[in-house]
Amino acid sequence: MNATKEKLTAGGSAVGGWIMTADATVAELMAGEAFDWICVDMEHTAADYAALEHICRAVKASGKEVFARLQGHDAVMAKKVLDMGCDGIIVPCVNTREEAERAVAMAKYPPAGIRGASLARCTDYGRGFARYFAEHNDNVLVAVMLEHVDAVTNVEEILSVEGIDATFIGPYDLSASMNLAGQLDHPEVRAAQNTLLQACQRHGVAPGYHVVPTEPERVRVSIEEGFRFVALGLDTRFIIDGCRRMLEGVPR
Repeated sequence: MNATKEKLTAGGSAVGGWIMTADATVAELMAGEAFDWICVDMEHTAADYAALEHICRAVKASGKEVFARLQGHDAVMAKKVLDMGCDGIIVPCVNTREEAERAVAMAKYPPAGIRGASLARCTDYGRGFARYFAEHNDNVLVAVMLEHVDAVTNVEEILSVEGIDATFIGPYDLSASMNLAGQLDHPEVRAAQNTLLQACQRHGVAPGYHVVPTEPERVRVSIEEGFRFVALGLDTRFIIDGCRRMLEGVPR
């Protein structure tokens, strides 16, 4: 079992870094810090398969897990990112039980799923195929993003699907679906998030959240609230904030 999944299964917390730049050097730098995992966002960025493969090489050399946020519910895309060496998938906008079942199925080999087998990078190009195939269904992490008000309505059915290891609240999309875009602290948005959090706790699924602002206090609060699969900031946000801190000291 990969280290992140093992932590979550044991009831612990695992924090990750979020890659928007699709740059392997940036990912390598972040993997050298105390993140448990690195996620490459392929939904909202220019990250393609070639970039992802380079990032997998860079990050896994540091012993960290790599996850890909998919563009949608595409089984071919799920297969390809796992073939390249990703340790799990984060599936966006899962709003129904059927979509949750598809998320699990496309991450796992038969008989538990529909992922196709190949002699790709994940198996050391075939040299480790037998072991990888035998262990993969237990090792792979499947996280579903609950980022729409429909997911709040259907959360009990979604989380009843076997094989979901974690959820991930997309706070901006969730607030937008409630006609409260960006109002993350609005009482209705907070109430929806709390509904999702409590449902995860009841079902024994690790609840996840993305703390986008680079503010350590927000991370502490999120973990104290019960979120255990937590993304910290964005690589782009770290660069912006670092630039601004340096420029504050420049005489004008």
